[in-house]
This record gives sequence, C-alpha cells and structure tokens, in this order.
Amino acid sequence: MLSYQHAYHAGNFADVHKHLTLLAVLRHLQRKASPITFVDTHAGRGLYPLQASETQRLGEYRQGVLPLWNERAVLRDETLLGAWLQALESAQGKTKTLACYPGSPWWLGQALREQDRLWLYELHPGEHDHLARQAGVAAHARRIHGDGLKGLLANLPVATPRLCVLIDPSYERKTEYDEVAETVIQAMRKVRHGVVLVWYPLLPAARHLALLEALRDGGLRKIWRSELSLHPAGEERGMYGSGMLVINPPWGLAEQLTDAMQRIAPLLGEASRHAAGWWVEE
Repeated sequence: MLSYQHAYHAGNFADVHKHLTLLAVLRHLQRKASPITFVDTHAGRGLYPLQASETQRLGEYRQGVLPLWNERAVLRDETLLGAWLQALESAQGKTKTLACYPGSPWWLGQALREQDRLWLYELHPGEHDHLARQAGVAAHARRIHGDGLKGLLANLPVATPRLCVLIDPSYERKTEYDEVAETVIQAMRKVRHGVVLVWYPLLPAARHLALLEALRDGGLRKIWRSELSLHPAGEERGMYGSGMLVINPPWGLAEQLTDAMQRIAPLLGEASRHAAGWWVEE
C-alpha cells in the first residue's frame, strides 16, 4: 500500500515529538568528531509548505508546531527546545512567518557534517519525486527510491564507526509493527552499538504494544521510551498520542528531552501529558 502522504499531517504534535527527539540525539552524537552514517527509512519530503492543500485539509499543525511557534519568544533559550525553535526559524528562510514545516530529511541534512553520511529512503514514487527535487536537503545525501527497512539491513554494517537510524512508518498496514520489530532486532545484531530511533502511533487498538513486546522479547537492551498524549485513550477516534523509542540512547538524552516535553505539553491542550522511562534497561 502506497497511499500514505505525510503532507496531510505535517507539523502535527507527533512531528514535534519525533523531531525534538531526533535533534536531541544528533546534538549528543556530534559532540564527537568520528563519522556517522544516518539512515532515514521512511524519509518523505524535505519541507512541507503549510499552505499546501493537503496540509490545510486537516490542519494538524495548528495543534502541533503552531502553538510552539507562537510562544517562541518565551521558549527560546539555551535548552534543547530553544535549539529546536532556532532551527525551525532557519527553515523559514527570510520570512518571519511559519510558512513550512521541515521533515526528517531536513533535520538530518542541516546537521550533516562533511565526514558524515546520510541515506534517505522513500518508497512512495510521488513522495520520492518531491524529495529528489528538494533543495533544503544536504547535497551529498543519498536519496533512494526503495524500501528503507530492507535497504537498511542490506547495507549493514556501515563503513563509518557510528550509525544512527530513524524508523517512522505510517503503520497503515498492521504487519508494519512486526516488520519494524524484526528489522530492528536484525539490525542490532549486526551493529550492536548503533543508535536506533523508532516512532509509533498511540491508537485505541494499542497495536504498538506488540512492537514494544517484540523488541523486549528479542533480547535488546537499553531501550528508552517517550510518549506524548493529547488526551486519554478512547476519548476520541484516531491517534491520541505519539511514541518514541531510542535504543542505545546517548547519556543525558532522557533528561534533556523530558524537560523539553514537559514544557511543550501544556501548550498542546489541558489534557496533554508526557511520560518517559526505560522500557528495557541495560
């Protein structure tokens, strides 16, 4: 199934959660000079214009990035959240308004150093065409039209000393939860020191629990979990929250991200909550 296009959901609360986590990991990893290979298995587009018809149809950014943008004068500081907002401002170019939301290829690309490598996988032909034309992504990034989970496993181990992977499928197919779990387990057997980020939706059916349990039962260690909920499960239809797993999280990540999420949650609604902790300890 290749129907999913992230433009309909660009800039929503899950994007904020996902990319704050990604930026936190990037900042920690790049404290060392040794090269890193970054892999984005479901890249989508580099930048999403918020006035595009797809994005305007659902307008999910209004309960995601927009409240943070409106409070940026207060939130801008030396913390992770301040750095994220500063990067978001730079993505807007010369305009002083929130005109676009940057997807994961942009967040990875803007941080890419000369010694690093970036592989961007996108299977949807239309989305890959957008990605291929996107000027906001690093010039030396590889943009690959193909299955990112299969591509990741086929190219492990990587040539660089370090590896960082972002896995964030749409989960439109129920089997994707199992596919992600199996891919992560296989990847970690090949590169035990790799840092892997996995995004998953919180839905009333709670299929994400199968993913979590499969990773735990697969023998993986050091899995940190962060979940952001807009409201309790079952109150409304559809996605009520966003989950992030970080396997082999850099030291200090949990504290920085938890601080950022606790500041963000009240801006997303009175019922919004963030919870974090070890899913599997060392």
